[in-house]
Amino acid sequence: MPKIIHQRNKCIGCGTCAAICPKFFEINKNDGFAVLKNSKKIGEDFELNIDKVDCIKDAAEACPVGIIKIIKK
Repeated sequence: MPKIIHQRNKCIGCGTCAAICPKFFEINKNDGFAVLKNSKKIGEDFELNIDKVDCIKDAAEACPVGIIKIIKK
């Protein structure tokens, strides 16, 4: 089961991840930064275990600051 790590504190709010993968990402209306839906805050990062990488791979590759990581277990 892959784990997604989102380093939200480094997000620049471009919205690319939410546009490419709205199933897993959305833009927070209060601060304008991306949110990994249903994730848990672990230290500075947000983590989510998923069954299938799905569109997250495309979002990770398109992120201009490289803050979406996919860890395959």
